[in-house]
Amino acid sequence: MPRASLLPVNPATSPHGSHIALCRSGRTYTQDGEISQSTNKHQRDFKIFDKSKQVPLQNTMAPNWDRLIRFIAADGRELRGQPILPSPDFDVGTTTEETKLQANVIAVKNNDIFDPSTQVTDEVVTVKKLLGPLTQDEVPIIRCIGLNFIKHSTYNHSIPKPIRKQKKTYNSPSVQEGGRTLPPYPSTFIKANTCLTDHNAAIVVPKIAQDNQADYEGELCFVISRDAKDVSEADAYSYIGAYTAGNDVSSRKLQRDPLLAGTVPQWNFSKGFDTYAPLGPQLVSTKIVPDPSKLHLQTRVNGDLRQDSGIDDLCFKIPTLVAYCSQGTTLKKGTVFMTGTCAGVGYAMQVPQFLKPKDLVEVKVWPEVGSLKNWVEYA
Repeated sequence: MPRASLLPVNPATSPHGSHIALCRSGRTYTQDGEISQSTNKHQRDFKIFDKSKQVPLQNTMAPNWDRLIRFIAADGRELRGQPILPSPDFDVGTTTEETKLQANVIAVKNNDIFDPSTQVTDEVVTVKKLLGPLTQDEVPIIRCIGLNFIKHSTYNHSIPKPIRKQKKTYNSPSVQEGGRTLPPYPSTFIKANTCLTDHNAAIVVPKIAQDNQADYEGELCFVISRDAKDVSEADAYSYIGAYTAGNDVSSRKLQRDPLLAGTVPQWNFSKGFDTYAPLGPQLVSTKIVPDPSKLHLQTRVNGDLRQDSGIDDLCFKIPTLVAYCSQGTTLKKGTVFMTGTCAGVGYAMQVPQFLKPKDLVEVKVWPEVGSLKNWVEYA
């Protein structure tokens, strides 16, 4: 199959002007996140349709809760609960002991938050400390997607900055950062469940990665609610139980420096340290978020906005990720998918900015999900 290429579009003849890019042979994306598939891979007569009329089917296997938090209650118990939002726009990630957020206790059956018997009860408690929504025991593996935001993946990080400015680019949001061809298929890697850490917990950078290379990658994440294998894109949403925010913390020298990573970038080791996958602040079911493309992602470091993008900029949409990764492979219940990061990572800034002790990293997925907050420590 021919590799993907980025094609210039004549604004005079394109119904969407110049705001269009090609991702994989026969697949197109516009500024509005539209997508179409050519029936003939040898032709380039790509037809555009209105994606706004195509809302994903609601998950018929959605859990019995709408939102799920894990927390320490005022009475000292560690519980799961459905938060009682004081206002529709309340950010659960801002919860502190002083907030006195209340929640209905969720009675988890068979140690499974997605079990049909798991129910929201009438018992109301006060949240003292908000934790991450999932424990390591509940997550068999974290599956990650690289180069999946069009603006991020087309940024050619290997080109020196002075040359970057001279590189020819087209007036398109997918190539405005210039350089790299979009991947023809999802680029995948994994993190062990030992990477998982809570909301409001430390990202602990090990000694091997403390030399100006620790970096953030804010991401939308989703959780598989039942075992999945050979799933079609049409059925993909029925295997998704909830969404949350995540941070794919990375060590750039171990990822990209040929003296440390070898001749090609490697991702598993450089991104696989303990605490390098914070998740939170809550799980939000597909009943609340039927169409994740409507969500927006932002990452801040010490209050400074670094990443800012709509989820509709994903090259490979969520049904495609589930279908592709489940080919011949069982996605176990509880598997977390990190769907990729957008432009604005620290090492790609004009003056690279890496994480250092006491930095506060906030990944916000909005509306509905909220802010994941973690501070940085050196081991």
